Amino acid sequence: MGLLFKDDLHDEFGTWPLGYIPAGGADFGEVRAVGAAVGDGDDEAFCDAWCAAADRLAAEATDNEAAGRRASAREGWLRAASFYGAAYHPIFGAPVNPRLVAAFRKQIAAFDRGLALGEPAVTPLGIVLGDLTMPAYLLRAEGRANETRPLLILTNGYDGTVTDMYFASAVAAARRGYHVLFFDGPGQGGPLIEQGVPLRPDWETVIKAVVDAALELPGIDPKRIALSGWSLGGHLAARAATGEHRLAALILDPALWSMLAGFTGLAAKFGMTLDASTNIAEIDDAVLAKLNQVIESNRQMRWSFVQRGYWVHGVKDLRGYLASTSLFTLDGRAGEIRCPTLLTAAGDDTRSGSAQMVMDGLRCPKTLINFTDAEGAGDHCEMMNRSLLNRRALDWLDTALGVV
Repeated sequence: MGLLFKDDLHDEFGTWPLGYIPAGGADFGEVRAVGAAVGDGDDEAFCDAWCAAADRLAAEATDNEAAGRRASAREGWLRAASFYGAAYHPIFGAPVNPRLVAAFRKQIAAFDRGLALGEPAVTPLGIVLGDLTMPAYLLRAEGRANETRPLLILTNGYDGTVTDMYFASAVAAARRGYHVLFFDGPGQGGPLIEQGVPLRPDWETVIKAVVDAALELPGIDPKRIALSGWSLGGHLAARAATGEHRLAALILDPALWSMLAGFTGLAAKFGMTLDASTNIAEIDDAVLAKLNQVIESNRQMRWSFVQRGYWVHGVKDLRGYLASTSLFTLDGRAGEIRCPTLLTAAGDDTRSGSAQMVMDGLRCPKTLINFTDAEGAGDHCEMMNRSLLNRRALDWLDTALGVV
């Protein structure tokens, strides 16, 4: 039994929007009501309850927009986008569930409609990366939209989308005086759901395309471009900074050395040591079979590895997954990061376990901030006190970039 949902996996996904309350993505009572509607239901019931709540918000936003109540309509559309985005996480996987695609399309349509009602209006952008056009948005600094301002680029993690970054970080940064550019890259959001494009390790190539595009936009200070990555983005952003040296500052939330860093504990139980010398392709079949059995028998692990991991990486089995994830590492690269870097670590987040390793591997100016349960911020990405993370991270960034 979780905080608001009876099923633990549902509670993990369902309480995520609580972190969006400060930015208008939800209210506690709404999330509690969705949890009550799901009750003892399965993953389809979870999707039904969130979509029903989102549909109600969208209907109200439509009425408000027709009546000329722009502010209420904007808030309603954006909140609907948050709710549609919360609906489909339990049904991740390939082949892609049509309900996931339908909810995602409603999510982005509501998001675009809400952003279009802002002052100034925010319209979708497209950033070209080879044959892929990555969906992106530029949220301009609140009250300073027409000024040349520092730019904060947000990069996503394993299973978030552009709407998650908007509520989690973009609103807070825009209120602080930053222009904010956020996007979904390969293996994320639209590129994954609509086109089946898998995740790639060379995030420096991705961010180079984003910085190139940003420098074509008006009002961007080319000397003060920062990059922030959350969840798996804490690794992707670090990898990007090893090769993209136009960045003036870097935020890693959390600092993550590699994707396999969180897998070593499980592997050790079966006598398998994963380190820089491990050749994933040569893992013994018997050990791999034991690992696979453990993963398949645990709901949380099965979702993480089989439903999400295999889909995001475009692989079909555990061996393929391990081979792909082994490429996501800072081995031999961490010392190439040159800009001032902020690292975070949350006390209850196992994915923060390699933060000190990243800290030790950096040769640039660096700061590590620990978040604790006593602050209500000990969970992954500090989601139950996202406001605290944003305050501390933006205070650090103000200093690093000399923002006034």
